[in-house]
Amino acid sequence: MAVVRLEDIVEQVQASHPDADVDLIRRAYIFSAKAHQGQTRLSGESYMIHPLEVANILADLKLDAAVVAAAILHDTIEDTTSTLEEIKSMFGDEVAKLVDGMTKLSRMELQSREEREAQNFRKMIVAMANDIRVILIKLADRLHNMHTLAALPPSRRRKFARETLDIFAPLASRLGIWQIKW
Repeated sequence: MAVVRLEDIVEQVQASHPDADVDLIRRAYIFSAKAHQGQTRLSGESYMIHPLEVANILADLKLDAAVVAAAILHDTIEDTTSTLEEIKSMFGDEVAKLVDGMTKLSRMELQSREEREAQNFRKMIVAMANDIRVILIKLADRLHNMHTLAALPPSRRRKFARETLDIFAPLASRLGIWQIKW
Protein backbone atom coordinates (compact mmCIF):
# COMPACT_ATOMS: atom_id res chain seq x y z
CA MET A 1 0.00 0.00 0.00
CA ALA A 2 1.39 3.39 -1.03
CA VAL A 3 1.90 6.03 1.62
CA VAL A 4 -0.51 8.94 1.32
CA ARG A 5 1.12 12.31 0.74
CA LEU A 6 -0.15 15.51 2.33
CA GLU A 7 -0.22 17.28 -1.04
CA ASP A 8 -2.46 14.56 -2.50
CA ILE A 9 -4.95 15.23 0.31
CA VAL A 10 -4.71 18.99 -0.25
CA GLU A 11 -5.36 18.51 -3.98
CA GLN A 12 -8.42 16.33 -3.25
CA VAL A 13 -9.87 18.95 -0.91
CA GLN A 14 -9.21 21.74 -3.43
CA ALA A 15 -10.90 19.73 -6.17
CA SER A 16 -14.07 19.43 -4.07
CA HIS A 17 -13.83 22.84 -2.39
CA PRO A 18 -11.96 25.31 -4.63
CA ASP A 19 -12.04 28.04 -1.95
CA ALA A 20 -10.91 25.73 0.86
CA ASP A 21 -8.39 26.97 3.41
CA VAL A 22 -5.77 24.36 2.53
CA ASP A 23 -3.23 26.22 4.65
CA LEU A 24 -5.28 24.98 7.62
CA ILE A 25 -4.59 21.40 6.53
CA ARG A 26 -0.88 22.05 6.07
CA ARG A 27 -0.62 23.74 9.48
CA ALA A 28 -2.49 20.82 11.07
CA TYR A 29 0.00 18.42 9.53
CA ILE A 30 3.00 20.36 10.84
CA PHE A 31 1.48 20.59 14.33
CA SER A 32 0.54 16.91 14.41
CA ALA A 33 3.92 15.78 13.06
CA LYS A 34 5.71 17.75 15.78
CA ALA A 35 3.35 16.47 18.48
CA HIS A 36 3.69 12.83 17.37
CA GLN A 37 7.43 13.05 16.67
CA GLY A 38 9.14 9.79 17.59
CA GLN A 39 5.87 7.89 18.04
CA THR A 40 5.28 4.68 16.14
CA ARG A 41 2.31 2.39 15.69
CA LEU A 42 2.33 -1.25 16.79
CA SER A 43 3.31 -2.13 13.22
CA GLY A 44 6.51 -0.14 13.71
CA GLU A 45 5.61 2.48 11.11
CA SER A 46 5.61 6.21 11.83
CA TYR A 47 2.52 7.32 13.73
CA MET A 48 1.83 10.10 11.19
CA ILE A 49 0.78 7.56 8.60
CA HIS A 50 -2.45 7.01 10.57
CA PRO A 51 -3.76 10.62 10.70
CA LEU A 52 -2.84 11.09 7.04
CA GLU A 53 -4.75 7.94 6.07
CA VAL A 54 -7.78 9.09 8.10
CA ALA A 55 -7.62 12.52 6.45
CA ASN A 56 -7.33 10.88 3.03
CA ILE A 57 -10.47 8.81 3.60
CA LEU A 58 -12.37 11.98 4.48
CA ALA A 59 -10.94 13.89 1.52
CA ASP A 60 -12.13 11.00 -0.69
CA LEU A 61 -15.60 11.58 0.77
CA LYS A 62 -15.27 15.23 -0.34
CA LEU A 63 -15.34 16.69 3.15
CA ASP A 64 -14.09 20.20 3.85
CA ALA A 65 -10.75 21.53 5.08
CA ALA A 66 -11.88 21.81 8.71
CA VAL A 67 -12.82 18.12 8.87
CA VAL A 68 -9.62 17.05 7.12
CA ALA A 69 -7.52 19.21 9.46
CA ALA A 70 -9.36 17.77 12.48
CA ALA A 71 -8.67 14.26 11.16
CA ILE A 72 -4.97 15.04 11.03
CA LEU A 73 -5.15 16.37 14.59
CA HIS A 74 -7.59 13.79 15.98
CA ASP A 75 -5.15 11.96 18.26
CA THR A 76 -3.00 14.89 19.38
CA ILE A 77 -4.88 15.59 22.62
CA GLU A 78 -5.21 11.92 23.53
CA ASP A 79 -1.73 10.71 22.58
CA THR A 80 0.57 13.73 23.03
CA THR A 81 1.08 16.63 25.41
CA SER A 82 -1.00 18.92 23.17
CA THR A 83 -4.03 20.60 24.68
CA LEU A 84 -7.46 21.57 23.41
CA GLU A 85 -6.58 25.19 24.14
CA GLU A 86 -3.59 24.94 21.78
CA ILE A 87 -5.75 23.41 19.07
CA LYS A 88 -8.37 26.12 19.53
CA SER A 89 -5.88 28.99 19.43
CA MET A 90 -4.03 27.64 16.40
CA PHE A 91 -6.90 26.20 14.34
CA GLY A 92 -10.08 27.89 15.56
CA ASP A 93 -13.28 26.83 17.29
CA GLU A 94 -14.60 24.62 14.50
CA VAL A 95 -11.55 22.35 14.29
CA ALA A 96 -11.16 22.35 18.08
CA LYS A 97 -14.75 21.17 18.56
CA LEU A 98 -14.23 18.31 16.11
CA VAL A 99 -10.98 17.23 17.76
CA ASP A 100 -12.58 17.52 21.20
CA GLY A 101 -15.52 15.39 20.05
CA MET A 102 -13.13 12.68 18.84
CA THR A 103 -11.15 12.84 22.08
CA LYS A 104 -14.29 12.42 24.16
CA LEU A 105 -15.37 9.41 22.10
CA SER A 106 -11.96 7.78 22.50
CA ARG A 107 -11.61 8.35 26.24
CA MET A 108 -14.57 6.31 27.37
CA GLU A 109 -13.51 2.96 28.82
CA LEU A 110 -15.66 0.02 27.83
CA GLN A 111 -16.09 -3.22 29.74
CA SER A 112 -18.46 -5.98 28.64
CA ARG A 113 -19.57 -6.46 25.05
CA GLU A 114 -23.15 -5.44 25.89
CA GLU A 115 -21.98 -2.36 27.77
CA ARG A 116 -19.56 -1.55 24.95
CA GLU A 117 -22.33 -1.70 22.36
CA ALA A 118 -24.76 0.38 24.41
CA GLN A 119 -22.13 2.95 25.34
CA ASN A 120 -20.90 3.26 21.78
CA PHE A 121 -24.39 3.91 20.49
CA ARG A 122 -24.94 6.49 23.23
CA LYS A 123 -21.60 8.16 22.50
CA MET A 124 -22.34 8.24 18.80
CA ILE A 125 -25.78 9.74 19.31
CA VAL A 126 -24.40 12.40 21.67
CA ALA A 127 -21.61 13.23 19.26
CA MET A 128 -24.04 13.29 16.35
CA ALA A 129 -26.25 15.76 18.18
CA ASN A 130 -23.30 18.14 18.36
CA ASP A 131 -21.72 17.60 14.95
CA ILE A 132 -22.15 14.69 12.52
CA ARG A 133 -18.63 15.33 11.25
CA VAL A 134 -17.21 13.86 14.48
CA ILE A 135 -18.88 10.58 13.53
CA LEU A 136 -17.37 10.76 10.05
CA ILE A 137 -13.89 11.23 11.49
CA LYS A 138 -14.47 8.34 13.90
CA LEU A 139 -15.62 6.08 11.07
CA ALA A 140 -12.58 6.97 8.96
CA ASP A 141 -10.34 6.36 11.99
CA ARG A 142 -11.91 2.95 12.51
CA LEU A 143 -11.60 2.09 8.82
CA HIS A 144 -7.88 2.82 8.76
CA ASN A 145 -7.39 0.90 12.01
CA MET A 146 -9.14 -2.07 10.40
CA HIS A 147 -6.63 -1.88 7.53
CA THR A 148 -3.80 -2.24 10.05
CA LEU A 149 -5.23 -4.99 12.29
CA ALA A 150 -2.39 -7.39 11.54
CA ALA A 151 -0.17 -5.55 14.04
CA LEU A 152 -2.50 -6.46 16.93
CA PRO A 153 -2.47 -9.69 18.91
CA PRO A 154 -5.19 -12.14 17.74
CA SER A 155 -7.49 -11.58 20.76
CA ARG A 156 -7.45 -7.79 20.27
CA ARG A 157 -7.95 -8.26 16.52
CA ARG A 158 -11.10 -10.31 17.10
CA LYS A 159 -12.47 -7.86 19.67
CA PHE A 160 -11.77 -4.88 17.42
CA ALA A 161 -13.26 -6.57 14.35
CA ARG A 162 -16.39 -7.66 16.27
CA GLU A 163 -16.95 -4.13 17.57
CA THR A 164 -16.51 -2.82 14.04
CA LEU A 165 -19.05 -5.28 12.62
CA ASP A 166 -21.56 -4.73 15.44
CA ILE A 167 -21.34 -0.97 15.79
CA PHE A 168 -19.40 0.93 13.17
CA ALA A 169 -20.39 -0.85 9.93
CA PRO A 170 -24.12 -0.53 10.72
CA LEU A 171 -23.61 3.12 11.63
CA ALA A 172 -21.84 3.78 8.32
CA SER A 173 -24.70 1.97 6.58
CA ARG A 174 -27.33 4.09 8.34
CA LEU A 175 -25.47 7.20 7.28
CA GLY A 176 -25.27 5.93 3.70
CA ILE A 177 -21.48 5.85 3.62
CA TRP A 178 -21.02 2.64 1.67
CA GLN A 179 -17.30 3.19 1.05
CA ILE A 180 -16.72 2.88 4.79
CA LYS A 181 -19.30 0.21 5.48
CA TRP A 182 -17.87 -2.27 3.00
